[in-house]
Amino acid sequence: MITKVHDDPYLLWQEKYSDLPFEVVYKQDILRLGIAFDENSFTDTDYKKKDYFIFTFDRVPLESMRLGENWKAPEEIRISGGPHGLLPTVISVRINPESPYKVGVNEEGILSLFLNGSYIANVLFPPIPEYYNHDYNLDKPVGEIAPAIEWGYLLYLTVFRNCQYFGKDEECQYCDINHNWRQQKRSGRPYTGVKSIEQLLEALSGVDKFDTTAKAYTLTGGSVLTSLKGMNEVDFYLQYAEAINKKFPSRWISKIVTQAWEKEDCQKAKDVGVQIYHPNYEVWSPELFPKICPGKERFIGRDTWIRRIVESAKVFGGENVIPNFVAGVEMAQPYGFTDFKEAVDSSSEGLEYFMSQGIAPRFTTWCPEPYTPLGSSEPAPVEYYLYLLQRYRDIHAKYALPTPPGYGPPGAGNAVFSVSAFMDVLPA
Repeated sequence: MITKVHDDPYLLWQEKYSDLPFEVVYKQDILRLGIAFDENSFTDTDYKKKDYFIFTFDRVPLESMRLGENWKAPEEIRISGGPHGLLPTVISVRINPESPYKVGVNEEGILSLFLNGSYIANVLFPPIPEYYNHDYNLDKPVGEIAPAIEWGYLLYLTVFRNCQYFGKDEECQYCDINHNWRQQKRSGRPYTGVKSIEQLLEALSGVDKFDTTAKAYTLTGGSVLTSLKGMNEVDFYLQYAEAINKKFPSRWISKIVTQAWEKEDCQKAKDVGVQIYHPNYEVWSPELFPKICPGKERFIGRDTWIRRIVESAKVFGGENVIPNFVAGVEMAQPYGFTDFKEAVDSSSEGLEYFMSQGIAPRFTTWCPEPYTPLGSSEPAPVEYYLYLLQRYRDIHAKYALPTPPGYGPPGAGNAVFSVSAFMDVLPA
């Protein structure tokens, strides 16, 4: 297990990156390395646990978790205080029992974060959403159908738990959606392969009635290459969007994550109430795209994917097209960059290209998952992420772009987006 960490993140920040909020150093380091828990961390059970809403994100297989962390770990942690007076910072939990970052209880009985045994910050686990506590006409927990993440801000609706890019010659090389499905089924978790519209509306009725925290939903799942339930990808996903927005008009910000669609299909999505579109391009480099995303290259192609992203802005408006890239994966070996600045420079070309046209991508933090083709590779160094955050912030400001909608509040101490610190570095 790779657990490299800078000897003193504070000194690293002080020397090179003091124009960033210090909180993002710990956030990005924890996201890339994962986090450990001691057995006393789970004494209080009144918190929102991991729902494994689409991927595992974990650094180890579920069956190797000796404390049963896959059933006990929180969805996220919020760290604050400590010797550096950290502002509240929400971080997605990626389990790694060998991580130098560990959550435990200090001598005063307070839940705390430690780095190599040294106290870093106080820790909070997320509250259980109120709608989780009610009965539904469902054969499984409501959190399996309509889980909440980002400290309750976002409903994550994975309606198709697999992806038709299948096998190492087609799957995106970092992605464990299919591996996650198999692990969850083996573990006995009640996992639904294809959710029905009726299930989804039943769960969302509870959210509508009992919840005041969720402000957006993301509708997503694996790619559909041929057909699913007799429908192509566009028709399959838009049936859910149409049903949700018809029953709950304007209740939540509506977001959809799919492959890059042609302009006429994007118009269909807008017509049924989709507000924000995420056609994730994953990695910018033209040399690395076919190696890291072989299925996407073969079925659609990098150039077509990028063209479709740009054209989709004519339908949704540039500020509502927010394609994701998997930050750090361009350093995966054996074929990735070896110098972190060259890797960031490559991704920055993509940022410059899209932001100059009013489209602001986001990024998630790559965490090598064990069953993926890149699972044995080292994560990108923390300096990669700090340099990337500087570039992201500066290019975003250069084009005077608005804060990406549907991601909650921006700024250190305010942001709830938990799988990277891009929202933490934007102006509050």
